[in-house]
Amino acid sequence: MPKLDESLLDGLPPFSRLERSQIREILERAASRRYEEGTVIFSEGHDAERFYLLLDGYLRVVRTTPGGDQIIVLHISPGQLFGIAPALHRDTYPGTAIAAVESIALSWPVRLWPEFTAKYDSFATETYKILSQRLGQVQDTLIEMATQAVEKRVAAAVLRMVNQSGRKTDAGIEIAFPVTRQNISDMTGTTLHTVSRLLSAWERDGIVQTSRKHIVVTDPYRLLELTGGVG
Repeated sequence: MPKLDESLLDGLPPFSRLERSQIREILERAASRRYEEGTVIFSEGHDAERFYLLLDGYLRVVRTTPGGDQIIVLHISPGQLFGIAPALHRDTYPGTAIAAVESIALSWPVRLWPEFTAKYDSFATETYKILSQRLGQVQDTLIEMATQAVEKRVAAAVLRMVNQSGRKTDAGIEIAFPVTRQNISDMTGTTLHTVSRLLSAWERDGIVQTSRKHIVVTDPYRLLELTGGVG
């Protein structure tokens, strides 16, 4: 792979406390790859052969329920590690990672995981912080699906995407990656018809604007109200 500059990583949490020389050591052992939108990077249940760092793009992480339904449980943003099965003491990937847009990732063989976590202290510390946050988010999603009314959980799913990737536009805050109504259905365990009905109603009420694969939240406060997050 072409030589990558250490500045690509030195501001990212797993690497921010490492010396440039240490980052260079890590980069020299990495492979780089570009993934087209829709590419499956690895699949749930498959042997975990590599772990990854997303340099550019966005990913969806999909889990299969005991009933066989597929649910989008996470989105991965640039600068985040993913596929870190060794941190969970697993030999297989716990979910399927799919490129939501054209994406670029670095990866390393899993045999390097023990060496990296032992040799680079901040790498281990920050990685386990990320892991804790993700497990909490997955748990929140599953609790929402089990306990909340449909409108609340759809609003919460849209708000999470806004908080993670939102960028300001003249119309409001746009989710930075393509998202379809089917994607939202897969995130919330509800039907495509119900998601379409809710988004159409919110659009009439001036809360969102939607077009093919794009959502702009035009009234974030009212969206937050729908989640029950405003007292």
